[in-house]
Amino acid sequence: MRILSGIKPTGTLTLGNYIGAIKNFVKLQEEYKDAEVLVFIADLHALTTPQDKQELRNRKKEIAGMYLACGLDKEKTILFNQSEVKEHLELGYIMECTSYIGEMERMTQYKDKKLKQTAGIKTSLLTYPALMAADILLYDASLVPIGDDQKQHLELTRNLAVRFNNEYGETFTVPEGFTPKVGKRIMGLQDPTKKMSKSDEGNPKNYISLFDNPSEARNKIKSAVTDSLTNIKYDAKEKPGISNLLNIYSALTDTSISQIEKKYANSNYMEFKNDLGEIVFNFLSDLQNKYNNIISSGILGSVLDKGAAYASMLAKRKIEKVYKKVGLNR
Repeated sequence: MRILSGIKPTGTLTLGNYIGAIKNFVKLQEEYKDAEVLVFIADLHALTTPQDKQELRNRKKEIAGMYLACGLDKEKTILFNQSEVKEHLELGYIMECTSYIGEMERMTQYKDKKLKQTAGIKTSLLTYPALMAADILLYDASLVPIGDDQKQHLELTRNLAVRFNNEYGETFTVPEGFTPKVGKRIMGLQDPTKKMSKSDEGNPKNYISLFDNPSEARNKIKSAVTDSLTNIKYDAKEKPGISNLLNIYSALTDTSISQIEKKYANSNYMEFKNDLGEIVFNFLSDLQNKYNNIISSGILGSVLDKGAAYASMLAKRKIEKVYKKVGLNR
């Protein structure tokens, strides 16, 4: 069994990324002890929008180091940069030949990004779901942790795998998605109706970066939007602000929301946010200390080299099989 996850090195890693993805990926690693765990930094996907090359290099290093600091086991996890395994691009083209334009145009993220683009739309912005499918199918991943906003992409991947298998014979594993029950989608602190985004750097109070000064992060929690009521109850529709903070509290303390509601039954928002601010402060202080130790130790390069070598071995086997299926071998 293989579990796979990837993350684009654009914007800063946020508390939402940790709670919604990284933390649950670490749990999966612990739960499925016999599974192969692959984590890649999706630097090829980053190129769908303009990037500063030095900033891109820095983001890749930060993400790799932070994933290890968050608890990924460097002895068990295959951590690598997507661009260092050329078979991603090769299978990406095969997936383009397997998919249809209509499927690409229906992708919600494509439509959203297209509206935000001020310059010309890059072709890769339309076709990147084919590469995303290749990222998964290349390794016969059977379980893929996803957020609510990624279900459409996984469904496309499953459809392409089935379509290819039907046309050329059994080739790809059809992956299943894994969505955590708690903290699956952390919202913005100033706008709790929208997802906390690592690309939302225009409003720094709306998100908490894993690299934020812990004191500043504590203040962001204290100034987070709530509502005019004072009872600490979870109601995502009517009370999105306090519900979002309850999700954060629950995820960082591994405490159920009902237990938290009971604990703060006679408290007000200020008391609750003060306590949550301290929880976030302590979490970031500990996490950043681990991150700095990893970076200063110099192990990151060897971990990425080892991961890329192993991933390349798996990918080479799969692409050779695919080429044979479609008739590209001699």
